[in-house]
Amino acid sequence: MSRPYTSAADQAVGGEAQDLAVESRDVRIEPLWPADWPAVAAIYGQGIATGNATFETEVPSWERWNVSHLLDHRLVARAGPAGQVIAWAALAPVSDRCAYAGVAENSVYVAERARGLGVGRRLLTELVEGAERAGIWTVQTGVFPENTISLALHQRCGFRVVGVRERIGRLHGHWRDVVFLERRSSVAGR
Repeated sequence: MSRPYTSAADQAVGGEAQDLAVESRDVRIEPLWPADWPAVAAIYGQGIATGNATFETEVPSWERWNVSHLLDHRLVARAGPAGQVIAWAALAPVSDRCAYAGVAENSVYVAERARGLGVGRRLLTELVEGAERAGIWTVQTGVFPENTISLALHQRCGFRVVGVRERIGRLHGHWRDVVFLERRSSVAGR
């Protein structure tokens, strides 16, 4: 059952305060543009609010986010006739050392109202395919163990658990573990 928008974040994601029936077949995956930032930021904020998506405690500015993510590896999922952004995914470099040029870290965030529709899987699949075409041989990520949906998504997309980094960081005064996953390309970097 879908629900009407009620929060400011929902309105930023959906535009008008209306119910948008989202079906996976109607979702388009496209490049993320600067004009998409308000919706992307709102979805990021929804993830932050769960307490299980990131160590970030507030949405960064566009300028900060922009310089920390790879320009050619940013996607959004759009739905509805107005092309409302309902999810996003991006790659960030793991290091500026040339030896790690083919290694990137992924992020995937889906708006609350679009979760469970396969949108995250479509985004992550396209993100990985684009990474391989660009010669990126490893895509990695860190996921809180409590975020079982994200763990399952990554494993369905070919990521393997490398290990658990115990008590790696503090969030709201509590030490958190992070499950480290990676997907090694069978074509890039060979």
